Amino acid sequence: MSLLYIIMRGFIFLILCISPPLHAEPHTFKITTWNLDWLTTHSPRDEALPPDVPLRTAYDFSRLRHYAQKLNSDIIAFQEVDDQDAIQRLFDPEQYRIFLTDDPIPQHVGLAFRRGLNVTRNPELKSLNILHPGMHHPLRSGLDITFHFNEISLRILVVHLKTGCWSRPLNDHKHSCPTLYQQFHIIEEWILDRLDDGTPFMILGDFNRRLTLHDPLMTNIMQDTPLTLATAGYASPCQGGEKFIDHILLGHQASFWLVPNSLRVMTYRDDPPYTATLSDHCPVSVLLRFP
Repeated sequence: MSLLYIIMRGFIFLILCISPPLHAEPHTFKITTWNLDWLTTHSPRDEALPPDVPLRTAYDFSRLRHYAQKLNSDIIAFQEVDDQDAIQRLFDPEQYRIFLTDDPIPQHVGLAFRRGLNVTRNPELKSLNILHPGMHHPLRSGLDITFHFNEISLRILVVHLKTGCWSRPLNDHKHSCPTLYQQFHIIEEWILDRLDDGTPFMILGDFNRRLTLHDPLMTNIMQDTPLTLATAGYASPCQGGEKFIDHILLGHQASFWLVPNSLRVMTYRDDPPYTATLSDHCPVSVLLRFP
């Protein structure tokens, strides 16, 4: 590993850590993805929950709400949320309209839209919820919602994909890679449908993959259409300088709406040292400027 590479990687990491917060201008919207690490109001002893679920106190919820308010995002995609009660402790329902998938598990993906935004809910992408023989529980569906602004529509798909294949080769059959590969094929089919109907789109969430533009999963999809991977070329200050696993993908006209250099990561700097009961992921945001 060259000295120049180490210096540049550290520089990129530093920019993401110290950059000032984003402020949306007229016709500009801040969009965020945030994995909330088993956010639930239920007791950790609940039989539906695994034994390693974080035990959150009222103070932990108040700190998460602090960061949600500080985030001040217009659209928030979230993952690992149990129910409406849990997410409303972070995002005030008087300020945000909240959508959750209806998967029969205590881990859902969802979207919070600032009140006043015009949205339409589409059928969930349930085919992502794969259950193979021997698996103890199903996976998560994708939440599919269209955001309307004047004459513009943006189709948004929120995902939380299979964990365990962060950087392994796709021919590794002993781990989670075959399932992740299958989920990416389902996403590719969803993208092809958007190309057919001519709708700009965004796919965001926890991909559980350290995606780059040269990752075979990306190159397979990009054979169909160019895509913008907002996190490409950056290291995450929330993951100790590793490549991102939380991503924001844009396609069709939406790629041209991404404000250059608008990628930001909010770390939990107000609570040093890092508090594991907040979340093991940090909010990742970009700005989209609509024409």
